[in-house]
Amino acid sequence: MSYLISRPYWYLRHGQTDWNARNLSQGRTDVPLNRLGLAQAEAAGHALADAWSNLETPIARIVSSPLGRARMTAEITAQILREKTGVQLPIDLDDSLKEVCFGVEEAKPMGPWYDQWIAGQFTPAGGEPFKILCNRVRDAVNRAIMNTQNGHVMIVAHGGIFRSLRFMMGLKPNVRLPNAQPIHITPPPQGEKAWTLNMLPVKEAKV
Repeated sequence: MSYLISRPYWYLRHGQTDWNARNLSQGRTDVPLNRLGLAQAEAAGHALADAWSNLETPIARIVSSPLGRARMTAEITAQILREKTGVQLPIDLDDSLKEVCFGVEEAKPMGPWYDQWIAGQFTPAGGEPFKILCNRVRDAVNRAIMNTQNGHVMIVAHGGIFRSLRFMMGLKPNVRLPNAQPIHITPPPQGEKAWTLNMLPVKEAKV
């Protein structure tokens, strides 16, 4: 079992890509944001900026996957925050936050095998086992939390990464996360197992 440090953090999945729109597995394939995805990243930035003065603890830095769709989402979000709040958040990249490698399933329609993959009963040829994914994501998020001072970290990454986090946070893992939806995540109360996800309201992005 993989354990996360019991501290709050933020999570933001990247904006939409054309492969998201077509329901294709992306994995490590570096598919860029489409027009809607760019607008979604801007909408996430505006939502965070509008809520900034009401945050109990501010966001102090961003740690992002280096894949273009996540990095661009992080950069756009940080730019909006800077323009609207005057706060310049540093952005660090961590290779351990790259999306899971789906091997031969990349570029194919998302299939019914995710539950088997999470259970450790199936891994696509050339793909990454779920347990290995959990271990590297645990280390990356714990490292990001430990290295963030005077506020919370915001992780900007991928849907598969968040499935592993949901598993480690005692939540149903195979749940698809909306694109560019900021989530504030808090540890469970003493004696409980499931973490709490608080989704920040975001205006619908349009192109």
